[in-house]
Amino acid sequence: MAKDPSPDDRRAFLKKVGTAAAALCAKGAVGETAVPPEASLGAVTDGAKRRSQEAFRIRAEAALRQKLLPRPAHPTNGDEARYPSRIASYTKALPHDDLGEVDPAAYGRFVDALESGEIADLDRVPMGDRAKLADPLCAYAFTLEGTDSHQLSLPAPPAFESAEEASEMAEVYWAAYTRDVAFSTFATDGVMAQAAADLSAFSDFRGPKAGGAVTPATLFRGSTPGDLTGPYLSQLLFRDIPYGPMTLPQRYRVPEAGQDFLTNYPEWLGIQRGVPSYGELKLDPTTRYLRNGRDLSEYVHRDFSYQAFLNGALILLGLGARPDAANPYRTSPTQSGFASFGGPHLLDLVARAANQGLRAAWYQKWIVHRRLRPDAYSGRVHNHLTRNARYPIREELLKSQVLPLLNQKNLGYLLPMAYPEGCPTHPAYPAGHATIAGACVTILKAWFDESFVLSSPVEAAPDGLSLVPYTGGPLTLGGELNKLASNVSLGRDTAGVHWRTDGTEGMRLGEAVAISLLRDHAATYGEPFDGFSLTRFDGTHITL
Repeated sequence: MAKDPSPDDRRAFLKKVGTAAAALCAKGAVGETAVPPEASLGAVTDGAKRRSQEAFRIRAEAALRQKLLPRPAHPTNGDEARYPSRIASYTKALPHDDLGEVDPAAYGRFVDALESGEIADLDRVPMGDRAKLADPLCAYAFTLEGTDSHQLSLPAPPAFESAEEASEMAEVYWAAYTRDVAFSTFATDGVMAQAAADLSAFSDFRGPKAGGAVTPATLFRGSTPGDLTGPYLSQLLFRDIPYGPMTLPQRYRVPEAGQDFLTNYPEWLGIQRGVPSYGELKLDPTTRYLRNGRDLSEYVHRDFSYQAFLNGALILLGLGARPDAANPYRTSPTQSGFASFGGPHLLDLVARAANQGLRAAWYQKWIVHRRLRPDAYSGRVHNHLTRNARYPIREELLKSQVLPLLNQKNLGYLLPMAYPEGCPTHPAYPAGHATIAGACVTILKAWFDESFVLSSPVEAAPDGLSLVPYTGGPLTLGGELNKLASNVSLGRDTAGVHWRTDGTEGMRLGEAVAISLLRDHAATYGEPFDGFSLTRFDGTHITL
């Protein structure tokens, strides 16, 4: 993060802004009606004028702080330029040939339209079937609280030919193949042991490990503090939700077992060309607690943008979880928070951070990276192994133990998708769900005492019909919030629509969004306030 501006910078900036504002006021150019000269204000008190000036100072200093941030670099992995055929770029819904490779001229017009930022140019992009691109112009929306979306940066995602990309593809294949294995039985399931051993053999797999190896206890988990402690799912996905006058149990309609989509080539190709969907997902008539990857995939299929984190906020408020030590009302004998430092304040911040996170993600997706989705990559694997084409795919992926299993089951090497429509119609990197997760969880960690221990922890029985006690060590709120972010993020990987780095980097981007939002808001409170404190996803502790 850049240093705060110096007092001299502030004074010079405020003098310029004040002069400009005064000139506008004198001309009646502020707002829709003329601003009367100060002499005519009459009943306006000195206190009211001081209040107006102080509000202006806070706004101006926040703007200055953002203005003085260094302009970040936006590195890419070079794949778009490296492959004229665009085999490593997001192309869904555009015209494709029979190999699932995009029409180069259509892709060129697509990129030109994205870079122009004009809706008319995007309306003229050649398209395939009926699917529409998901809100590319959101990439140009401004964010005026916290850091603007174009001022936040991400590292380049793994390149198409890299060992890291090969390992991520193997992980997504295994997650899809094992969707029906209950989380509570990972440790004893033979296929999970096979998946762990296979991923351990990859030269650059960066998921969590134990003793240098992937194990059933680390499979498909995140890498933040708390991710490897306790049950696979966060406690905040099991607890009842106090929802105004109602209480909502977290039992959901989940898919019937064994349903996979786009495992035959004509359907896979049709989806790349923009066919909206193939088939229909059949839901179990019995509601269940989330108990396996298929259930979690469907949760993050139908959730609204910040649902898990709104629920988490309501659960924690209902539990009376300890607020952060900086909350000015934590020890007050006569007052409690409400619109500031109370429930309404928290719920507003969670929603606000979610939308700002999406704006940051959409800029990176559409304008910077345009990373292909795993289902598109699996088409390259399939065509390579069936000798219809040759692609620069790592040999360690082509030799993965998961590919013969998929071929035996589906007569091919396409990624079994959890959704009949396949992936969303926007690029992969970073994941929108993960960026929202990072932003919202950062708000919740700033708000509550992360050391608070959640009592009576549980996990879902293998059939999802009941909750059973978890008898391991204590589960802290900070760890379970981190786990909640990872569950939401990795649930999209399990569905087949994202890569691991879409999630890990998306969460970090969301964290940066929320931190900048909290920093700007810290100057607006009437209460004495020393600043929010929280533990970042990398384990470092900060105070804002």
